[in-house]
Amino acid sequence: MIEVLLVDDHPIVRSGYARLLEAGGDIRVVAEAEDADSGYVAFSQHAPKITVTDLSLPGSSGIELIRRIRARDSAARILVFSVHDEAVVVDKALQSGASGFISKRSAPEVLLEAVRAVYRGERYLSDDVRHVFEHRSPDTERAIINNLSTREFEVFRLLAQGLSAAECANTLNLSQKTVANYQALIKEKLGVGTSAALVHLALRLGVVAQIDPHRD
Repeated sequence: MIEVLLVDDHPIVRSGYARLLEAGGDIRVVAEAEDADSGYVAFSQHAPKITVTDLSLPGSSGIELIRRIRARDSAARILVFSVHDEAVVVDKALQSGASGFISKRSAPEVLLEAVRAVYRGERYLSDDVRHVFEHRSPDTERAIINNLSTREFEVFRLLAQGLSAAECANTLNLSQKTVANYQALIKEKLGVGTSAALVHLALRLGVVAQIDPHRD
């Protein structure tokens, strides 16, 4: 039996995924979580064979969750199931230790196929993600983004969403000084001088989808 942890911030979506997976007969959902922190706790408690996670989660992203899980267990198998399938995001998820990446636009049977493939130790990309990944542009900006560490990328993502350094520090359980150092290093690596330029770069490359206009 393939034991699975589901991480997604929408309860109805998780319920649907759980029914779909368990209908296969060889998969059992042993735990569910709504964010990266509870996902990490659930992984620690249940040691699932496969973790299926979205990337867009409250607070820390699925990429940060991948980093934490792989730091705890380097053999952990993680499948990303997300609507965000831009080349930069796919690259960073795989670099962080994901074993597979499928789009939420995929047919239901693709999720079952992906879980089984990852369980067998294979890397799995859905057809649309594979197309994006194999035809990604080798432009300078994407190359620079890929050179960010997983933690640097997470700080970049949070800053691009409009979070302050203090809010980033709280989300990632870091000191404000550490986040400020990351912020300066990220701007230097990306060749941007202002927070606005950082946001525009993140939007252009699909690192963030949009900025919340109601955010203070």
